[in-house]
Amino acid sequence: MTDKNTTPTSSLTDEERKLIAQMPYEEARDKLIQAVQALETGGLNLDQSMRQWEIGEALAQRAQGLLNDVRAKLDQAQADQAANEATAGTQSNLD
Repeated sequence: MTDKNTTPTSSLTDEERKLIAQMPYEEARDKLIQAVQALETGGLNLDQSMRQWEIGEALAQRAQGLLNDVRAKLDQAQADQAANEATAGTQSNLD
C-alpha cells in the first residue's frame, strides 16, 4: 500500500527530461502525438503504458510552456502597439 502523499518514482531519466526541455515546439508536439498513439493502440504492458504516459506528460508540459511563452510575447507586442497608437503621428512620437 502506498501513501497518498508519496510521489511515485519517475521512469524518465534526467537526460530524457533534459532533452525534452530543449525540444522545439514542433518536435515536442510530434513526439506527444506518438506517445498518445502508442497508448491508444494498446498492446503495452503496465510499465510501458506508464512510461508512455510520463513521456506524454513531459512533452505536453514542454509544448504548453512554449505556447505560453509565445502568448506572453504576443500580448506584450499588442500592448506595445496599443501604447504607440495613442501617440502615432504626434509630436510626442518624435521625441
